[in-house]
Amino acid sequence: MTQATLQVQELTHDFGDRRALDGVSFEVRPGRLTGFVGANGAGKTTTMRAIVGVLAPDAGRVTFRGEPMNLDVRRRIGYMPEERGLYPKMKVAEQLVYLARILGVERATAQARATELLEALGLADRAEDMLHTLSLGNQQRVQVAAALIHEPDLLILDEPFSGLDPIAMETMAAHLRARAEAGVPVLFSSHQLDLVERLCDDLVLIHEGQVVAAGDARALREERAGRRYRVAVEGVAGWTPALAGMTVVEAGERTTLVDLDDAADPQALLAAAQAEGPVSHFSRALPSLADLFAEVVR
Repeated sequence: MTQATLQVQELTHDFGDRRALDGVSFEVRPGRLTGFVGANGAGKTTTMRAIVGVLAPDAGRVTFRGEPMNLDVRRRIGYMPEERGLYPKMKVAEQLVYLARILGVERATAQARATELLEALGLADRAEDMLHTLSLGNQQRVQVAAALIHEPDLLILDEPFSGLDPIAMETMAAHLRARAEAGVPVLFSSHQLDLVERLCDDLVLIHEGQVVAAGDARALREERAGRRYRVAVEGVAGWTPALAGMTVVEAGERTTLVDLDDAADPQALLAAAQAEGPVSHFSRALPSLADLFAEVVR
């Protein structure tokens, strides 16, 4: 799928004698939220800057809709940098309209979009306030509005959820999901792994300048699920199977988590659970994103 897909191919970049990107390759597909995950210094921000043209990589290429990046394509990107770049002593709505006009949006359309975005992001009552008078969380929301004001065809957001309270986070997540459902590819970085796990359709995991895993989020977790199973028996709390080759990891009030060695049969575990009572749940236990990341960078 090349149409409306962002393709990053073999990006390499050095800062002096340090290799920041080492053959970075992945795709961001239309209509999907892609989480970009890595430790500080892993290469996330450098990759994003290379995508939008702020930084010229030493090697590799970036294409969108099958075409190399150029100025016209980059004007259709909604980019939110990690270092915020808005004008602190300019009114919020006025600033959004100004940025939209730079990107070729007619004034009336820009004003209408600014009003709509500020309403959607819970900032309608701050439209005439100077940016610097807003809290850091509200400034963050304005920064996201600035990335969305020209209705971009591609979104690249570096830590868009940083500093947001839980309500603002949910509002932001819903807005990004709506953009994805409209067919826009969305790539965002975040250190909040629980949030990425909950929101993202696809994942890109980067470590020391190299992509160590990329693709469908659930498929990546299933690939590394191993032989850990979660079992729930109705009416039985803290059930622990006494079977060879099985180790109880956690016996909670509702479910039991069991590791099976290579010789153990999952069907034997299921049969043992059924002997205790009605089985309401039986599945392989998928690793959390934190566990997945720890495993692939080990």
